[in-house]
Amino acid sequence: MLKMTGLTKVYRTEVVETHALRHFDLHVRDGEFVAVTGPSGSGKTTFLTIAGLLESATGGSYQLDGVEVGQLDDSARSRIRNQKIGFIFQAFNLIPDLNVFDNVDVPLRYRGMKAAERRQRVQQALARVGLGARERHYPAELSGGQQQRVAIARALAGSPRLLLADEPTGNLDSHMARSVMALLEDLHREGATIVMVTHDPQLAARAQRNVHVVDGQVVDTEEASGLAAPALPTPVDATLQP
Repeated sequence: MLKMTGLTKVYRTEVVETHALRHFDLHVRDGEFVAVTGPSGSGKTTFLTIAGLLESATGGSYQLDGVEVGQLDDSARSRIRNQKIGFIFQAFNLIPDLNVFDNVDVPLRYRGMKAAERRQRVQQALARVGLGARERHYPAELSGGQQQRVAIARALAGSPRLLLADEPTGNLDSHMARSVMALLEDLHREGATIVMVTHDPQLAARAQRNVHVVDGQVVDTEEASGLAAPALPTPVDATLQP
């Protein structure tokens, strides 16, 4: 699924050179739920932006589904990102002027899907996260937990091969955080491949495997005490069927 080997990322200005990733090695298998932990400034966010093809590494190899994607041009990266990767952000990143339905629909429009298929995917995704009755509401009319569920629905509607979650419970109270985490666990059990960056050791312990990052390097990887890997992974879009 995701394989990074000897990955490096260097940010340069006129007077300083910052090594965000140093010989970063990580392999995530199909159907895995991996939590990436580490102190602030350790390189977790840089790793996630490279994994999501939002920026390129300076060196090393990044393969996604067996394809070397690190050196693709912008249009190819955008196409793969839109078709294979779903993002769940700490800040939700919903468009305030669009209702729930349209927020989930936007990425599908970029893929050129016909209206009927988009509507089916959006409605199935919203039903999957328990918000089928809220599609005409606007983000400001929803709780934080509901907004995060919309963000998850937006990711699921595109049937991604890989879900990347950046502190998905960071802006939620403990009750809402448990609810969102339970949903991610359900998606993993049904076959989704999930990589979650978190500072919370309790959430990390609920993943299948923990990867600890310090100073831009993977320094430890261990099985967590949480989920078992699904025996027969199924495509994410199969979880959206009624």
